[in-house]
Amino acid sequence: MEKPDTTEPSAQGGKALADQGIIENIFERALWSVRFVVILGVIFSAFAAIVLFLAGSIEIINVLTDFVHSGGTVDKVDILIGIIGAVDYYLIGLVLLIFSFGIYELFISEIDIARVESGFGSILDIDNLDDLKNKILKVIIMVLIVTFFQVILLNYHDIKTPLEILYMAVSICLICVGVYFLGRHGN
Repeated sequence: MEKPDTTEPSAQGGKALADQGIIENIFERALWSVRFVVILGVIFSAFAAIVLFLAGSIEIINVLTDFVHSGGTVDKVDILIGIIGAVDYYLIGLVLLIFSFGIYELFISEIDIARVESGFGSILDIDNLDDLKNKILKVIIMVLIVTFFQVILLNYHDIKTPLEILYMAVSICLICVGVYFLGRHGN
């Protein structure tokens, strides 16, 4: 492998390494190495995602066992609430995985194996913090939509007056408008 020419200024306009003072060079190398602290966020975000995926799976197993033990007489709303709760766990786990992959790629290195295997490039197509923020924001909005749906299912017995029905309809409409504009922004 060929060594980079340190006598010429870099393509981004920085000073050549040979033109730097020894203290400046040492300081910049130390400062640049601090970026590896990001690995803590990568590791613990990935662990947290695994915990959330396990919690979501346990939630679904609980719904299935309740359904089987009751002989299929469990209230369908209770089934939906349990499954939607599990989906919530999965979506938040996805947020943590995207965050983990994104900060690793932004601060440490590209995940080469993901680029070799087909179909995974778009997940990791993160060039800057705005890309990472936008990917995470879209999943968070999905979490909010799923949570809203779960809250409606939990409280549908309490919705009695026409005004409460109107509030629910307006809330659903606002979520639809938000998703529409989010889709337009993504394109």
